[in-house]
Amino acid sequence: MTTNLDVVVNKQPLVPSWSTVAFFAAIHGLALLAPWYFSWSALGVMIFLHWLFGSIGICLGYHRLLSHRSLQVPKWLEYTLAILGALAIQGGPIFWVAGHRLHHAHTEDEDKDPYSAKRGFWWSHMLWIFYPRQEFFEYEQYKKFAPDLDRDPFYRWLNRYFILLQIPVAILLYVLGGWSFVIYGVFLRAVLLWHSTWLINSASHMRGYRCFQSNDNSRNLWWAAILTYGEGWHNNHHAHPNVAKAGLSWWEIDMTWWAIKLLQTLGLAKKVVLPVSK
Repeated sequence: MTTNLDVVVNKQPLVPSWSTVAFFAAIHGLALLAPWYFSWSALGVMIFLHWLFGSIGICLGYHRLLSHRSLQVPKWLEYTLAILGALAIQGGPIFWVAGHRLHHAHTEDEDKDPYSAKRGFWWSHMLWIFYPRQEFFEYEQYKKFAPDLDRDPFYRWLNRYFILLQIPVAILLYVLGGWSFVIYGVFLRAVLLWHSTWLINSASHMRGYRCFQSNDNSRNLWWAAILTYGEGWHNNHHAHPNVAKAGLSWWEIDMTWWAIKLLQTLGLAKKVVLPVSK
């Protein structure tokens, strides 16, 4: 039975966070300076860091390891992967994991999925960040969805101070290559990595093919998979969220899986969850 309280909670007014809008606008604006600071070495730094923080940090660390526990690695390596994920500037590990677990638990539910695709492309792509709801953005509320991480003091610290990690990265890049490296390695990299990741929330729930009849509109989208190192095989993932491998057919390139296989070969990845059959 629906109560008046239910209606108030589910229909709460959306209020923009202007500080968040200003932050993202500033980063995008600084990224637009890239043509005036171009160098091939700076472009190489940007591509390398996009892969390191995106594929290894977000896709492997935040997503397949911390969110779904698709594999096990030594604690020192787990912490290293979490730091790389934090360097992507997509939120702390407790925030990211909690939101992703909610996405899987209530996929496309307009009230319970933080970035429900049923609210439209731009909502699932980025507007959900600009109109933050308390249950998804306030630590005391979202931490209950990642209790395993919240029990760890390191993850609580990283969740709170992740943004400060950009300072040593920017200093190192400046020392190595001046403002060109900073513009490409921090700002342009951040913007491209944001939109790459966000495409999985938006485009991969609207375009592409389906191999599995999951209870949502998740799709396998080849070009999104290329941009996100395998995450674009999204229908495969929603059908088998705890499986470490997203690309299940031979043509479904999954670069993050290659990294997991390397760790497994080196004896650093254990209990890797594989698909039963395809």
